[in-house]
Amino acid sequence: MPSLPIPVFASAVLMFLFIRLWVTRGALSPIAVLLAVCALQTAILALAQHYMVPGMRFVQPVTATLIPPAAWCAFQWTAVRPTRRGDLLHLLVPATAVAALTTAPGFLDIFVPGAFIIYGGAILVLSCQGPDAQPRAYLANGNLPSRIWQVIGAALIVSALSDVLILAAIALGFDHLRPWIISLFSIGNLLLIGIISLSSHLQSEETGVDAPLPGTSEAEQQIWTRVQAYMADQRPYLDPDLTLSRLSRKLGVPAKTLSTIINRETGANVSRYVNDARIAAAQKALLRGESVTSAMLSSGFNTKSNFNREFLRITGTSPSKWVQKQTPLEVGSRPRGT
Repeated sequence: MPSLPIPVFASAVLMFLFIRLWVTRGALSPIAVLLAVCALQTAILALAQHYMVPGMRFVQPVTATLIPPAAWCAFQWTAVRPTRRGDLLHLLVPATAVAALTTAPGFLDIFVPGAFIIYGGAILVLSCQGPDAQPRAYLANGNLPSRIWQVIGAALIVSALSDVLILAAIALGFDHLRPWIISLFSIGNLLLIGIISLSSHLQSEETGVDAPLPGTSEAEQQIWTRVQAYMADQRPYLDPDLTLSRLSRKLGVPAKTLSTIINRETGANVSRYVNDARIAAAQKALLRGESVTSAMLSSGFNTKSNFNREFLRITGTSPSKWVQKQTPLEVGSRPRGT
């Protein structure tokens, strides 16, 4: 049976990643919890499909319903907002699965893939709103956190497809395909979700809840003036760990309000607005004779890939080629390479 070693291997890998993340950060982060849930599910799949442990096939669909809420909460807590009491309501998902297991087992065939599709779709839709919808993510990472969460959301939806394929295979008399489906879809997607969630681009800071700000057009214009002054005087963009939440706290403006104002005034999201300022600072550093790496670090970027991508977006060329096009007379006179 081709799926025999795969669940065991996947569970061991995910458990190792969970322990490593827990030890490294010294606390159970939302991502670590998601890893632990994925490891648990792969272990139960191994017990049910490989070792044929009695009762595990009944436990398998219940534990599976822990994954979508865990992914959703990890997305919310690392990218969008702090924890809330209302998050406990997501425990109703596995509770419903337990109730269905004892009263209407057939309902699980619809409920389990439905949970994966609903949560995966929600993550996919919200992550497609861009970095401004994720105020806890580091602005230096640009759109990468959004793209990673889009992959995780899509993986949840694809996982639901595996349940549908298994039911179809059984109904059509191809029960021997079950191990292949489990191997390629269920285990594969659990590994994908677990490994990709470890990306450093999903790191975030702990923040409080925004206080509402009654706004008027005059008040918003004053906020925009303050934003421009703060960016020019304090240069917060030089901090590679800057987030929308941190910037909003420094200015005393709710993150959503700040995002809306910057978007309206510049036509760009907060991430691009901040990275525009970082590239301008990097250009000045390059014209002063600093190396590309030195200019990257001094301007607030923490990875070369993000720096090169943003530099190309703004100037249309690479940092080294941009420097070659400049003349000594331009030193300090051009903040942008357009």
